[in-house]
Amino acid sequence: MMNDKFRDECGIMGVYRKALENNCASYIYYGLFALQHRGQESAGIAVNKEGKITTHKEVGLVSDAFKGNVLKQLKGNIGIGHVRYSTSGEDGVTNAQPLTVNHSTGQIALAHNGNLVNDKALRNMLEDSGVVFQTTIDTEVMVNILARGLRHGMIEAIQRMVEIIKGAYALVITIGDKLVGVRDPYGLRPLCIGKKDDDYFLASESCALDAAGAELVRDVEPGEIVVIDENGLTSYGQNNWVKKKSCIFEIIYFARPDSIMDEISVYTARHKAGEILAKESPVDADVVIGVPDSGIAAAIGYAEASGIPYGVGLIKNKYIGRTFIQPNQKLREEGVRIKLNPLKETIKDKRVVIIDDSIVRGTTSKRLVEILKKAGAKEVHFRVTSPPVAYSCYFGIDTPRRKYLIGSRKSVDEIREILGADSLAYISLDGLTESVGGKTHFCRACFDGEYPMEVPVLSANE
Repeated sequence: MMNDKFRDECGIMGVYRKALENNCASYIYYGLFALQHRGQESAGIAVNKEGKITTHKEVGLVSDAFKGNVLKQLKGNIGIGHVRYSTSGEDGVTNAQPLTVNHSTGQIALAHNGNLVNDKALRNMLEDSGVVFQTTIDTEVMVNILARGLRHGMIEAIQRMVEIIKGAYALVITIGDKLVGVRDPYGLRPLCIGKKDDDYFLASESCALDAAGAELVRDVEPGEIVVIDENGLTSYGQNNWVKKKSCIFEIIYFARPDSIMDEISVYTARHKAGEILAKESPVDADVVIGVPDSGIAAAIGYAEASGIPYGVGLIKNKYIGRTFIQPNQKLREEGVRIKLNPLKETIKDKRVVIIDDSIVRGTTSKRLVEILKKAGAKEVHFRVTSPPVAYSCYFGIDTPRRKYLIGSRKSVDEIREILGADSLAYISLDGLTESVGGKTHFCRACFDGEYPMEVPVLSANE
């Protein structure tokens, strides 16, 4: 994996419509469209009609997966959906979600955003006991553990599964006449609850609720299990070692700016990060530009706080998306020009401040500096709304191994030299905390190495 950005995990959606005659597939479809930025490798929907589950999933974008009359054939008042970027297991339709399994108590469908750190050990244990796996993803491990415990009742089965699995996860499950949402005990992966009349919604981000016309009610709490059925929503807490550690990169980069996440406006946090950067790392310049899309709000904040005009300096090719992967390193570096093109009228003969959300490997950042200078920029000052990324993530974000992270190997001045920038500055950890309203319930392990749980020892320093 040689991309120069952290890659998204996945997006999940769940819908419960109280009236049995009402179908939920179109709501899920709109929600998945809103979550497309979280994964573009495959898309799937499983609908539940009186306990019978029908699933459709395909490789590609949501619009590719549900062509023609597919949605009309997905009948059921309960359903779950998934868009996938693979952090565990290979891509392909076999590993697409939701996963559906048959059990003596009925059918189960489950969709998962995140990554288990003890997946291999659990898979080996299940295989030793005779379980045959159809996929290479950790989601199938969870489905098997859940199915094994169903003789104790659904809630106890989920609670037992949560005690066994370790890692980051948000789950949507449908079984019987119920829709279930589960969030890991640290709240590393996001999951929120929405409502529209008598219908309930679960989604990775609130922008998916907006797309379905639902109102955001609240976030699912860390370790919480929510069960939605004809009686409404029932909450079951998981009190073992619950300690909130939401992923800070959701706010910095992954989430859409119009989402509200853990009661924080993503746009406001990014705008604030830009303001803080302007105070922490001022520079004399003529124009501030942002790297589309996640750098735009911060660039506006930097411009407002510094008094330097904001300008549109890079035009994004919206038809490439985040999955534009080139076959070798040279083409990867050249590919930045296909994805982002400079607006010379904004840049020529100007001292430019460019705002981006992160520097991972440095290859894209280096090409951006080259592109701006070739477009006539007199100076290029790089500003970053996250601290140096120095550690890998094991919780559902596809990060390069640590030895490829430029922030783990080089000083800020060395990185500046590699990029060819006239100056380089990152937001401080304190500044990052201030940008999210001073809240400290975030996992920042990619910056400080303080993981909320044990991570694989063999690869921690690779």
